[in-house]
Amino acid sequence: MMMDTVIFDLDGTLLNTLEDLTDSVNYAMKQFEFPIHTLEEVRSFVGNGAPKLIERSIPQGVENPSYEEVLRTFKEHYAKHCEDKTQPYEGVMEMLETLQGQGYHMAIVSNKFDGAVKQLCRKYFGKYIEAAIGESAEVKRKPAPDTVYQALRELSRDASQAVYVGDSDVDIQTAGNVPMPCISVTWGFRTEEQLKKAGAADDFMVKAPQELPSLLTRLRKEG
Repeated sequence: MMMDTVIFDLDGTLLNTLEDLTDSVNYAMKQFEFPIHTLEEVRSFVGNGAPKLIERSIPQGVENPSYEEVLRTFKEHYAKHCEDKTQPYEGVMEMLETLQGQGYHMAIVSNKFDGAVKQLCRKYFGKYIEAAIGESAEVKRKPAPDTVYQALRELSRDASQAVYVGDSDVDIQTAGNVPMPCISVTWGFRTEEQLKKAGAADDFMVKAPQELPSLLTRLRKEG
């Protein structure tokens, strides 16, 4: 079966959301008089969804009596401010244009809560992305493969036709749980060294968005 489907992670892969995430984390920290965090600290906290982000951000994590309130405060603030500083990475829009022209079906799966995923997808990628799935009560977050399966159902595609593109160890694990090939990008929230430690192969890594279409073309020919 010919590969014709690309499943993208969102944060750190298509969108640079780090500043807005950091601002919302620190807004919640200030409301509860917890220490605020640097951009690099929040970079290391993200990847497993909002609950884990807040767990890593506050003293005592989920054992903190204020955990649920802090999480709610973060979500409320982020829902209102998730577009303040967020932008697609340089070259991403051109890459999506190229892939669409080559006939690929494309979807987004994310551990960000579903409402924000759909909101950001509509604003930035509505022309290209056919399905956008985020965290919800009905769908398990990554690295469970559920978001990927849901995206494939909405696209009417099969995992054997698809490749996953992401920027983190969670993405590598998610693709492995489907299973499907995973292409790792090095411009996101994890370094090339971290990706390699997580299992990324050199020939399945791209350092700039414009490299992805040619790699997919190669994989199509090899498949």
